Amino acid sequence: RTANMPRNFRQDNYRAPTPQCVPNGITINTQQLQQLIQLTPHPVLIDVLSILSRPNTDFGETRWIPNKPRQSLPNSIWLPNVGYGTLDQEMQHYFKSHLRLLTQGDKRYPLVFFCIADCWMSWNALLRAYDYGYTHLYWYKNGTDGWKENGLDTEIIQPTPLNSNAD
Repeated sequence: RTANMPRNFRQDNYRAPTPQCVPNGITINTQQLQQLIQLTPHPVLIDVLSILSRPNTDFGETRWIPNKPRQSLPNSIWLPNVGYGTLDQEMQHYFKSHLRLLTQGDKRYPLVFFCIADCWMSWNALLRAYDYGYTHLYWYKNGTDGWKENGLDTEIIQPTPLNSNAD
C-alpha cells in the first residue's frame, strides 16, 4: 500500500489512470484471476461497466440501454453503474440485494470486481462492497481489456435488470 493511495470513492472522471492497488482488497492480474477461478468456491466475477438507463414511467420500471453488446469474461455478472461515486437508494438496494443473492448471504464469499483498464468503477464497487461487510474482495484492475490482451475468450453478457427480484 502506498501512502498517497486514495481512500474514498472517486466521484468523477471515472475513465482515468487508476492506482496500483485498492484498499481492503487484493489486486490481481490475469494469471492470478485464472488461478482464482479454478478454486472452490470459484469467485463471483462482477463486471461494473456503466451504461445509460431510461425510466419507463408507463410501467414503473427502469431499463438499461447498452450502446453495444458487452463482451466480458465468461460466467461474469454485469451489475452496471454500481461503481459511481454516489449511489441513490435504488442503486444501493440493487447492488446490496444482488451481492446477497450472488453470495447466498455469505459475506466471506470471494468477489472479483472489474470493468475495463483505467476505470474507477471497479475500484469504487470494491470499496462499496467492503463497506457492506464483504471481506474476500479482489480487483481485476485491467478488466476486460487485460483479459482480451491475453488472448482469452469473452462472451456477450446482458446487464442484470434493475427491477429483478433479488430480495
